[in-house]
Formats: sequence, C-alpha cells, structure tokens
Amino acid sequence: MIVLFSIIFVFSIGIITVNSSSSNKKREENQTWIYIAGDSTASNYTEERAPRTGWGQVLDPLFDKKIEVINKAASGRSSKSFIAEGRLDEILSEIQKGDYLFIQFGHNDAKEDKPSLYTDPSTTYKSYLKQYIDGAREQGALPILLTPVERRTFSEDGTFIPSHGDYPKAMKELAQEENVPVLHMTEKTTELYNQLGPEESKDLFMWLEEDESPNYSEGVQDSTHFRKTGATEIAQLVVEEIERLKLKGLYSHLN
Repeated sequence: MIVLFSIIFVFSIGIITVNSSSSNKKREENQTWIYIAGDSTASNYTEERAPRTGWGQVLDPLFDKKIEVINKAASGRSSKSFIAEGRLDEILSEIQKGDYLFIQFGHNDAKEDKPSLYTDPSTTYKSYLKQYIDGAREQGALPILLTPVERRTFSEDGTFIPSHGDYPKAMKELAQEENVPVLHMTEKTTELYNQLGPEESKDLFMWLEEDESPNYSEGVQDSTHFRKTGATEIAQLVVEEIERLKLKGLYSHLN
C-alpha cells in the first residue's frame, strides 16, 4: 500500500526522481558511504527533467574514491512522510558503522495544508528529526543535520526574504541538544543569493526561458529547484561547511 501511494504521489505532482540506488553498488575496501535523506532540493533527477538537478546529485565528485554518496532524497517529502513511507528504514537497513547520514528537511514540513507532510518546528519537526539521529547512531553511523537551503525570494526593492520561518532555528536547537554537527545551509545559501542579487541568482534555479528548456512546453519560473549550475554551487557550500567543521572521516577526502 505504501509503495502504491508513493507511486501515485510522485506522478500526481508531476515529478519523477531517481535515487542513487545502493543495491547495485559494491562497497570498496575501507570506503565510507554518505547517505542523504532529504527533499527535492537534494534529490536526483532523470534526463527527462534536465536541467533540474539536486545538490546531492552532484556531491559525489567533490570527494575522492574513499567516499561514496548514496542519495536517497526524494521530491515532495518532509521529515514526517519520508519516515511514513519507509524510506528511513531502508537507509537504516543498509547503513554501516562509520557511514554518515546527511539529513535535510524543512521545505515540505512547513505545508500546514498537507497533514501528511506538516510538522511543527518546535515539537514534531524535532521529534521526527530525532528518529534519524537515533537510527543512525544505533547502526554506528554519524548523523549530520543540514538546515534547509533557502528559496530565491526577494522583495521589490531587492531585499532577500527568508522562507523557512523557525525550522532552521529548531534544527540548530536540536543539534545542540543531541550533540550533532549541523551544516548551516540556510545561512550559506542566503549569503550566496544576496551576493548575486535578484537577477543573477536566477541562474542558479529553474528560471528558464522557453528556448532554454527543451524538456518543457513553456518557460519555467521556479525559485525553489536548482539547475545543474545552481546544484553544483550548493554542493560546494556543503563542502565548505564540512571544511569549517573539519568533519572527521570526510574533511581529508575532499578533492
């Protein structure tokens, strides 16, 4: 029933994603795997969705061969629905001691009109995220929280408008409570968009004219999802945060 629901849900929102399956991957000797649990901003996309690209889709080349990225992020999911669909259980059935679990949610948790997705930042958001943390630790893996990447939202006078409310703050509070490293992706992406400004920042996103988007019948104005250039920039920000924290087991394997 869960599988059927998941298929219907994906097609109903018109998004097809492909996750980096670990079932056909062979772990090399002394290799560490990074699993990503997250939403559409991180997930993989097929060629039919190009140039739409998630940051998790382009993270692997930033590491040497001792690190393998297994991207389990999926479009339209919140910290709650990802668990309800059994996606966290799938990760926990595979993840091994010394691996990492990157956890990024917030975009869909804020959708109050969708009870299957919504979590309250001060209560249920934290309690669902804690399940990822506890599950990873039970397997000997290392949980890493990533505050949600920002949407590209500017006022008419060019002032950047934050879009995630209390969710980044709640995640950082949980990180402190649970002694979990946190990558400050909300702040990093805000800084990037402000640096680029309202117009130039469009180049990071699926903000396309009709002649730029052969896979779409008309132009796209999407300030949430990245094109490949944007996803690559966001992946580089992830790396910068890894460098800032000097995360053991990852920092020394950056290209």
